[in-house]
Amino acid sequence: MQAAAHILETDGLTACSTNSVAAKAGVSIGSLYQYFPSRDAITKALIIEQVTTLMEKLEAIRLEEGGRVALEQLIDIAIAQQLTRPALAKILDAEEQRLPVEADLRGYAASLHTMMLTILAQPDMPQGVQFPEVAADLLAIIRGMVDAAGARDDWEIGTLRQRVQRAVFGYLTWK
Repeated sequence: MQAAAHILETDGLTACSTNSVAAKAGVSIGSLYQYFPSRDAITKALIIEQVTTLMEKLEAIRLEEGGRVALEQLIDIAIAQQLTRPALAKILDAEEQRLPVEADLRGYAASLHTMMLTILAQPDMPQGVQFPEVAADLLAIIRGMVDAAGARDDWEIGTLRQRVQRAVFGYLTWK
């Protein structure tokens, strides 16, 4: 998996084939095919691995300091995930739209939605925002802005964080 990630980051999607991944990993093509019959299978596994890593980090969010701090942490984790390996994230974001991964990610999406609802239910959050639609909107705002920044190679973490927070907290306080 790391061999494929390295090839995607450094040489792009077209250079990432089962042959190049096997060579980079130092395994035979036959061994690779036992686990990954195609480049798409490798890419799909990388997408799932990235989402799993993201969810593990999000599970560390603490609610003791309130919903606002938890929401700030969620934004920071989302940005860090995108910008830690930006070239890889950009490719995987595009491939996530092309490959049939929705069913594989459905459980993660439901967990993330539940997490957002829990954050919105905290006492320091504005009244009247504890709805599934609000949680879905906020997740879409965060993902959309972070993914768009990655797509245009905008790696300035401080300003991205500020823009996403403005959008999220503006949404929550707009009357």
